[in-house]
Amino acid sequence: MNISILHETDELLVINKPSGLMVHSDGKTKKPTLTDWILEHYPSLKGVGEPMLIEGETLDRPGIVHRLDEETSGCLILAKTQESFLSLKSQFQNRIIKKQYHAFVWGHFKESAGIVDASIGRNKNDFRKWHAGRGARGELRDAVTHWQVKEMFFDENEEKFSLVYLFPLTGRTHQLRVHMQYLQRPIVADRLYGESKPDALGFTRVALHARTVTFQDISGKTHTITAPYEADFDTAIAKYSPL
Repeated sequence: MNISILHETDELLVINKPSGLMVHSDGKTKKPTLTDWILEHYPSLKGVGEPMLIEGETLDRPGIVHRLDEETSGCLILAKTQESFLSLKSQFQNRIIKKQYHAFVWGHFKESAGIVDASIGRNKNDFRKWHAGRGARGELRDAVTHWQVKEMFFDENEEKFSLVYLFPLTGRTHQLRVHMQYLQRPIVADRLYGESKPDALGFTRVALHARTVTFQDISGKTHTITAPYEADFDTAIAKYSPL
C-alpha cells in the first residue's frame, strides 16, 4: 500500500489515502484495507476508537475517526490514543473540523458559488445509493455542502466540465457525490451517481480528492494539512485548468 504520512505526533497522524483502498472491511470482501496497514505499521492502535457491527460481525477500526469512500483519495485523520480519538470525534460532531474537497464535475455553473441544503435518504430504486431531495426514502438526515467553482472549461471533445471546491458541513455517506448529482453536475467517473456518463478527463475512478483538513489537537492548537494530488488529478489540472 502506497500510503504517505502528511502529519504525525504522539496523539494522531494524517495520511494521504490512495484511491482504490477501503478504509475498513465491509464484512463482504476480503481485499486489503487501511485497517490492515494500520495494524501492521501501528500495532499500538489496536483497541483505539470504536468497533463497528456489520452483519452480525464486530469489525475493529483501530484509530479510525472518519472515513473516505474507496475511490476517494486524500486527507484522513487517525487517532493514536483514545483521548485523541474522543477529542476528534467531538470535533466532528460539533462541526469544528473543516474539510475541503476538490472534484471534477460534468457541466458548467451559472453562479460561482452556492450552498446545497438538501437532506439525504435512501434511493427508492437502488439499495446501494443515497438520494437528496424529492424521492428520498426512509430516515432523512440533514446534509449541507458549500461549493465554489475554481475553473470551467471544455475538453477536446467540446464537453463542458468544471473543477469545484466542496466544503461539507455535515458528514453523510456519499454526501458530496449525492449533492453534485442533485445539482445535475455529477462527479466525473462516478459510475454510481453519474451512471449515464462515461469516464472522462483521464479518470477511471471518482474524481474526488480530500484536499485539506483543519482540526485541533488536544492542546487546542489548530492544524491545516494538505494532501498532494494523485497523478490523475495532476494530469487533468495541468491539461485543462491552468491554476
